[in-house]
Amino acid sequence: MAEATKRLKSIIGGSAGNFVEWYDWFAYASLSIYFAPAFFPEDNETIQLMNTAAIFAVGFIMRPIGAWVMGIYGDRHGRKAGLALSVGLMCAGSLLIAIAPTYATAGWAAPALLVFARMLQGLSVGGEFGASSTYLSEMATRERRGFWSSFHYVTLIGGQLAALGVLLVLQMLLSETALEAWGWRIPFAIGAALAAGVYLFRRGLAETAQFAAIDRSATPPSSARHLWAGHRRATLMIVAMTIGGTLAFYAYTTYLQKFLVNTSGFTRPQATAITAAALAVFMLQQPFWGWLSDQFGRKPQMIFFGLTGMLATVPVFHALATTSDALIAFALAVIPMTLMSAYTSVGPITKAELYPAHIRTLGVALPYAIANTAFGGTAEYVALWLKNAGMEAAFYWYVSAGIAVALAAFIALPDTKRISQISDD
Repeated sequence: MAEATKRLKSIIGGSAGNFVEWYDWFAYASLSIYFAPAFFPEDNETIQLMNTAAIFAVGFIMRPIGAWVMGIYGDRHGRKAGLALSVGLMCAGSLLIAIAPTYATAGWAAPALLVFARMLQGLSVGGEFGASSTYLSEMATRERRGFWSSFHYVTLIGGQLAALGVLLVLQMLLSETALEAWGWRIPFAIGAALAAGVYLFRRGLAETAQFAAIDRSATPPSSARHLWAGHRRATLMIVAMTIGGTLAFYAYTTYLQKFLVNTSGFTRPQATAITAAALAVFMLQQPFWGWLSDQFGRKPQMIFFGLTGMLATVPVFHALATTSDALIAFALAVIPMTLMSAYTSVGPITKAELYPAHIRTLGVALPYAIANTAFGGTAEYVALWLKNAGMEAAFYWYVSAGIAVALAAFIALPDTKRISQISDD
């Protein structure tokens, strides 16, 4: 009973930190429609959003660095040490955004400070994915590893949903003028406070038995060189899987809110409500798909997403672009999110199961972060650039092509439920 209680506390602790990390990360995405004019005083709304999207992408550029540095740190000093460091960096980044001066007050120093804050958050999230995925997969029992690891995306989506929820409350309590003037700072202040609390909590988490059992004399130290030399096939498969997965995720979730405003013509509160409702459905599906993978394996689910996601993306976006009915927009948004759940619920655990313990955190984090930066971090900017150039539909095909790349990797992937590098409990 004591062991089960400790395991549950550790899973909740790892998940709670992931929730805060992603709340802070997505607060930027969901609030950018309000603070963009404060940092980029342009007359064209699309250009303002492109500038804030470019800084969003800067955060992604830092993610491979964070994955590299903190992946090695987590493999050498412990999973819980990496978890505490990542959430501490997120706290600092969110606090900086909350108190940042505007362009009217500080000129170009204002967007420069915004860039620095996003760099800190990028370092944080780059390390967080590998640390939390590894920690949750090592803490879960073998027979329920898919189910418990699915809470990685429950908390990830929950953080995104919480950011939208805070925005919805602010939209009800404050005027549009007040939100653009100062209200957008409130979610970042909340995120900084939550991150500080989770930092203290994570310092008291138990270390995983997998990390404690590593024989340092018999294994090479965790490093990018050893990762590439000894685990090249797994690393390349994760890159390919992530290309499709991250393009789909950021197209279906983060960009959706702006698409509904900038293309479909919904008001900002309507777009926020539609996105939040669809994300709630998306979040609640994760444990079911995780449980399903414990019964039938990870690979069949991911192939299912690859096939259906590739076929559904273009028609769904075309339909969203022409609808003015909020219920229809919600139903359309849920379709690709449901298909993607087959992947997101098991993506982190599948990556962790491909690597031995001594290099697992780095192996999960670095190839994911590289592909995530190149394709996820730029997805919104590419979408807005194509729209500004009058070729918006090309983005839908771009996402479908990325999912096709992932499908090839899913087909080549071993079924890690049955062939796993995570040792038995």
